[in-house]
Amino acid sequence: MKNLSRFYIGLIFLLLFAPILVLVVFSFNTSGSTTHFAGLSLKWYFELFKDKVAIKALENSLFLAVFSSLIATLIGTFAALGIDRMRNKKIQGAIKTVTNIPMMNPDIVTGVSMMLFFVAVGGFLHFSNSLGRTSMLIAHVTFNLPYVILSVLPRFKQMDSHLSEAALDLGCTPAQTFFKVELPSLAPGIAAGLMLAFTLSLDDFVISHFVSSPDFVTLPLYVYNQTAHEVKYSMYALCTIIILTVLVLLLLINFANADSLKKLKGKKAKRAKKLAGRD
Repeated sequence: MKNLSRFYIGLIFLLLFAPILVLVVFSFNTSGSTTHFAGLSLKWYFELFKDKVAIKALENSLFLAVFSSLIATLIGTFAALGIDRMRNKKIQGAIKTVTNIPMMNPDIVTGVSMMLFFVAVGGFLHFSNSLGRTSMLIAHVTFNLPYVILSVLPRFKQMDSHLSEAALDLGCTPAQTFFKVELPSLAPGIAAGLMLAFTLSLDDFVISHFVSSPDFVTLPLYVYNQTAHEVKYSMYALCTIIILTVLVLLLLINFANADSLKKLKGKKAKRAKKLAGRD
């Protein structure tokens, strides 16, 4: 039974990662062929960095990923604070449910609805072009928000409320208590939300496809446009770089969460020892 379960897990991983491994391997193929491997080379990586359109698309993607993740993290952190402070549990539960809807909503529905919204607003304000850099930034902030809230909100539950009460008793204002006591405890969740938002923004295609304009193209859109013609072999190198970037960010998120959990367990163990010593 154990051998069968191992075979099943191995088969799943093979189906998931075999196409990615093939892509990575052939990005180093000298011959530029998917049927013949002629040796390892960085030729297509050098060709990629000579492509000015690809570099511009990379700049656009980084701009969106950085600014949308920062804005979403800022708004999402204070939104999580507001949800946690709500006294009415029914309203709090309803807002949590509404917050989770964008994550469960199909991307194509979100993309179409945002496109219609931006076009309607642009027509009302008499904009000649309502789609572009600004619309994509707003869209990326919007779909990143629920993930940031989901990353930060549980940290309020894990935080020791007695610390905040002690800070207030010692003369701190609510704002000082938040920034000096609560914010350091929330830092791992905020960092995880930031990195998750950056990753989601960097590789988003469906929503960006509906709210973009021809003069502002992101990296995923550029790759998609290449598939309409004969695909450049430098695209394999580009996809490999994206895969490695996302992999590194996900590893950082997992390590940050694991480290925060260890610290939390250590604090609980110390408190338990102190209580046991008092008894």
